[in-house]
Order: sequence, then C-alpha cells, then structure tokens
Amino acid sequence: MKTGKPIAGDPAVAAGMPPASIDEMMNEMGRCARSTMKELSRSSNDQRNEGLRNAARELRNRAGFILAENRKDLVEATDKGVARALIDRLALDSGRVEGMARGLEAVAALEDPLGRRLAQWDRPNGLRIERVSVPLGVIGMIYESRPNVTADAAALCLKSGNAVILRGGSECFASSCAIHRCIADGVDLCGLPQNAVQFVPITDRQAVGYMLSSMREYLDVLIPRGGKSLVQRVQDEATVPVIGHLEGICHVYLHESADVAMARNIVLNAKMRRPGICGAAETLLVDATAAPRLVPEVVAALVQAGCEVRGDEIAGSLSADVIPARDADWTTEYLDAVISIRIVDGVEDAIDHIRRYGSGHTESIVAENAVAAERFLAGVDSAIVMHNASTQFADGGEFGMGAEMGIATGRMHARGPVGAEQLTSYKYLVRGSGQLRP
Repeated sequence: MKTGKPIAGDPAVAAGMPPASIDEMMNEMGRCARSTMKELSRSSNDQRNEGLRNAARELRNRAGFILAENRKDLVEATDKGVARALIDRLALDSGRVEGMARGLEAVAALEDPLGRRLAQWDRPNGLRIERVSVPLGVIGMIYESRPNVTADAAALCLKSGNAVILRGGSECFASSCAIHRCIADGVDLCGLPQNAVQFVPITDRQAVGYMLSSMREYLDVLIPRGGKSLVQRVQDEATVPVIGHLEGICHVYLHESADVAMARNIVLNAKMRRPGICGAAETLLVDATAAPRLVPEVVAALVQAGCEVRGDEIAGSLSADVIPARDADWTTEYLDAVISIRIVDGVEDAIDHIRRYGSGHTESIVAENAVAAERFLAGVDSAIVMHNASTQFADGGEFGMGAEMGIATGRMHARGPVGAEQLTSYKYLVRGSGQLRP
C-alpha cells in the first residue's frame, strides 16, 4: 500500500510528541497552510479537480486499509460504551467509502466557485467596479465522530482554493488518518502541495485549545461539526470567526390537510433513517383537528420501527404507545430513536412552537393545502424549511453541492448547507483610466 511522503502533521512524525511541543507543531501547520495559499491562489480549477479525482481513486484503492483502521475505532468506541447513534456515525463500510469517493468526484464536477463575477457596474467618473469571488483563506475544521467529514471538508476546501487544517475527534482518529492520507496523496499527484490539506496528528485536546486561542495569525475561520458541547466551546473561545450550529432540533409539522400515508412515511424517514444525524426530526407537531386521524397511525409506525415516542396529554390520549413528555423534551436533540409529539392549533401555533423551541436548523410541513404550506415556508425562520419532504434531505450532497462542511444556522456569511460556494468571500476590482478623487 502506498503511504506517501511525510508532510506537516503526519502521525508518524508526531508519534511520541511531548505536550510541550504541541504549540510548535500547530504553529508549523499554520505556517505551512498560510504559505500554501500562495500556490492555491495560482492553481486552476482543472488542477484542483484533478486532485479531487486522484483522491477519489486513492480512497477506492485503499478501501480495505480504511475499513481496517475504522474497525480499530469501532472496537475502542464500543469498549468505552459509546452510544448507539454515535457508533452509527463512526462506522464505515464499503458503501460509505464508495460514497466518499463519489462525493469527491461530485465536488470536482461543480462549477468553479472562484473568480465568479458577482456584480459589475460603471461609475459616472468612468471607473468600472467588479465584485469577484475569492477563497476565505485558511480554514480550521474541528469535528467529532464522523470520519467521512475528513473527505468532505478536504474536498470542499480544495475546490474553493482554501487551505485547511483538520482536527478530527479521538473516536474516529485512525479512520480519519487513513482517509487524510488518501486526500494528501491525491493532492500531491496533481502538483499541488500536500499541506493544502493537513490533519492534526494527535488526539490531545491541547491542540484544540491552541487552535481556538492562539492561531489567529494563521486561521481565517473555524468550522466546528459535532455535539453541542464542542460547538459551544468553539463559539465561546475562538479568536477568529466561526461558521457553525449548536443543535439540530428539527420539526415535522402535520397540517390538518396532510395525507395520512405521506405523513407516516415522511415522519418515519425523518426520524428513523439515521436518528443520529443533525437533520433527524426530534419533534413532531400535529394539528389538533387532524390528530385523531394522524397520531395513531404515525405513532404505530414509529414504535414498530423501534422509536420511543414522548408526547403531551392529548397525544397520549390518542395512542397508548405515547409516554408523557417533559418540558425538556421540546428542547432536546435526542440523536437517537426518540421523538416528542405536541398537538398544536394550526399553522401559527406550529410556527410559534418552532420559534420558541427550535434551533434554526430544518423544519418541514406535510400538507396538501398549498396556502398553509406557503404560510409555513414564509413564517418559519430556520436555515432550511421544507414542504412534503423529509428533514433528512438537509444535506449538502442532497442539495447538489457534492458534500458539505455542515449546516450553518447563523445569519452571517453562510446559512444552511455549507458547500464550496459558501467557503468563498469576495473582493472588488476597480479599473480606471487615471481618475483622481477631487
């Protein structure tokens, strides 16, 4: 198996590194990333795409090794008693490795996000002003549990001309190292510096602290992806801008006009397809006028699929399978086979509930009434609002972005799936013919 040449942040180089030298290691990675930006700025879209396709080929060629490393992570996580939902996030199989490879190729197939003319106008004095897209710079990516994020983040950063420093969680360390090696070698084969995509080669949490507190000279933005505690820490302690979200408290609202079969199928998919992802539904809202028609069948399907259902008093009166909900359930991201149900009085009551308890991630209405659906789409202020579709479509790949860095729920710079286009900023080009300002 090809292992590639040593690069900054290589685990083989960092093995046995004393804590006192972590600062030095992180600074060196920062310097390498900043220096690499010069070469990335001169690279062509074709060259970056070639790197992505090379990396996809390396993933396929080394699938056996990646899965072997993933088994190490799974054994360790199981021994530690990691929750079932997190094990699902961590686990790889041949299909998921192939999915990563296809994701790299899908990103390569996207239009070039750089050098796009966003606007152009002429001033009365003859100046021509142009706004064009440029990379953000050096991105720090801190994530947990999901080794596929290594490939997704690397691909999107490379496509958008950004250097990236990846810091994966300790629970997916072996898997992420193996995936990163494929990406770095793919980049090298296209003539770009491997240090365009670096991976922090240690699990010591001091590395995260240093990224947050002491790398402002090198990092332009931080993107966290993981549990609430990780994201909250990054947002609280970072000294550079952060793109992220705290929680995915997603809702499905069943309007009184909802078709029973569609409602059942959407709720089942939104909750149970993969309960541990941020786009999984956590709360089900049901119109009071349709609750006797909808709740028994939807709850029966959820329970049969292995989901625990917690609900308010009205929901409990409609199904013996509903256990009483607590106030905390409306603000809980279960990331597991658990859902809460609340009965509401129409669209505005559903919107009010989401406004009060939601996290601004993804909400969906199931309705045959188009007027009600449009009221919901316009009234809910979340990053993603859907009509007659599962919340599990809240994914950059499903949006045609090839992959995503995560789902941003803030209102500054990026919102919703963060793809290659969202990893760009812009600059102004001003062309004149000798104009002087009076």
